[in-house]
Amino acid sequence: MKELQDGITRLLPHVVKAEIAPESCPTWLRRPGQIECARMWETVAAIYRALTGLVLPEQAPSRERRSLDVLLTYENGQQQILEVDEKQHFTAARALTLECYPAGVKLGFDASRWLARSQALTGREPGGGFGKPKPPLFPGEGGRHRQRAFRDALADLLPPVHDWLPTIRISDTEVTAITAAPDPVSSLRTLLGERGVPVACLASE
Repeated sequence: MKELQDGITRLLPHVVKAEIAPESCPTWLRRPGQIECARMWETVAAIYRALTGLVLPEQAPSRERRSLDVLLTYENGQQQILEVDEKQHFTAARALTLECYPAGVKLGFDASRWLARSQALTGREPGGGFGKPKPPLFPGEGGRHRQRAFRDALADLLPPVHDWLPTIRISDTEVTAITAAPDPVSSLRTLLGERGVPVACLASE
């Protein structure tokens, strides 16, 4: 539901000192292959194999495109991805990807909580267009769930390779709590500080 994303985007100018670019994507994440994945290639290829049983091509198909919820560019030049994860991001496929993350990987969210919710919702994934085949990389029923989980993993694992700050994730339930809070700006500021936005990049209260 885009209204959840929009609810956070509207608050961001009051919370962070940054250029805010909704529905954007860094060039290295649009169609990442072996070159863009660099030292994470083996991990990324293993995640794809676990999801599909297939070998990940060293170059992404030309039709692959994506956008992210928000890109933040701070005044000091640092950059960071912010994603709002709705219920369809918590699936069996997502649990599988999270279990494949290397120890010590830097993340802007609590992976154990994302894993627990994904496991709890396993078998309850939405149908219809949410799970349709997405060839060539994700053919077959449930392809969209696997594609979404794989893309989430790429957005988590690749930023440090390209000297970006760890990707921040906010769940749908957290968005609801923030927007319903007496002071939504303060609530979002606190959460983003906890998730890894540098203190110097947070707007003063």
